[in-house]
Amino acid sequence: MDTENLKIQIKTLFGLEEILAEEIRKLGGKNVEVKNRAVNCEGDLGFLYKINYSARTALKIMIPVLTFKAWDENRFYDKLFAFPWDEYMTVDQTFAIDATVYSERFNHSQFISLKMKDAIADYFNFKYRKRPTVDTRDPDIKFHLHIDRELVTISLDSSGDPLFKRGYRKEQGEAPLNEVLASGMLQLAGWDGKGNFLDPMCGSGTLLIEAAMIALDLPAQIFRRKFGFQNWKNYDAELFKTIKEVRINRVKEFTGKIVGYDIDSNMLHASKVNIEAVELQEVIEVREKDFFQSKKELFPLMMVFNPPYDERIEINDDDFYKKIGDTFKQGYPNTLAWLISSDLDAMKKVGLRPSRRIKLYNGKLECRFLQFEMYEGTKKIHKLTNEPT
Repeated sequence: MDTENLKIQIKTLFGLEEILAEEIRKLGGKNVEVKNRAVNCEGDLGFLYKINYSARTALKIMIPVLTFKAWDENRFYDKLFAFPWDEYMTVDQTFAIDATVYSERFNHSQFISLKMKDAIADYFNFKYRKRPTVDTRDPDIKFHLHIDRELVTISLDSSGDPLFKRGYRKEQGEAPLNEVLASGMLQLAGWDGKGNFLDPMCGSGTLLIEAAMIALDLPAQIFRRKFGFQNWKNYDAELFKTIKEVRINRVKEFTGKIVGYDIDSNMLHASKVNIEAVELQEVIEVREKDFFQSKKELFPLMMVFNPPYDERIEINDDDFYKKIGDTFKQGYPNTLAWLISSDLDAMKKVGLRPSRRIKLYNGKLECRFLQFEMYEGTKKIHKLTNEPT
């Protein structure tokens, strides 16, 4: 592996590609290229460690190590059997394979994964008279197999567990936000830690914690215990230690307030447990409070939240979203507010024209992330633009 000029593929969620690309540029990535749900770039081994540790909207960071064309299972197996797997793992390490297959020739991802497993095991058995073990739960080395028609790409997974698993979630609610999605929403909204932040339906506190991490410039994976690259044969522990120390030295002070409301005491307990787990209780305040009975207390204020939508938590959609709009208008003048929902019809009941609409996915649910600008007095709402869905 050429550790000075790595080709790197970084997976993300739909709609966050440009946010991730900007993160990668700021972290020093070269030849940044935006793809569908991914960003490609180049960098050295230290850069690979850095983006795993710091990039907020990255889901998985992979290094392609082999690309070839295969028209049948025999050629697929032969090409893999001939590959020098011992450059990437030892016979005593466990491994696992994730597969994504878009091909009429190879239309069963589980079967073709087994063929790859056999080729790797046979390679080691032929060379060392011993077979490595597959461990699908906690492997030392993880490979990703991608087949697009006849084109086969094998990548080495540098992250291990997906990077939305930050390591701080101790409790979760009925419908928690993916941490990568939460951070992406905040960055799309323009949250940079200047001013004050409110999540009026905070649930288990994911948006609050991600907002605090951005405000303090804490690395996204500061609480994570291990990465896939730490099991690689060329792992440089001293280099990774230096990168973490340099990154942590950039942590800054935050003078604003980050506040969360919820009416569910169980959710508030969950959020407090998670906030305490990251030792951010001096930065984040949560209160048992009904947003619909609240008024603006912080100036200036950005609001971002993930209200219940009927697919996840049963609500009376029309009345619920109408009350959101009424509260915006009556209680939060001169406020920038963002909300995400998959209930596209109910969102019309808010009664305000959104100034921005961004298509995102919360899990498999297609959503819109909407920006509302509330002006005090008689500024005309029709001045707001209405971008197409």
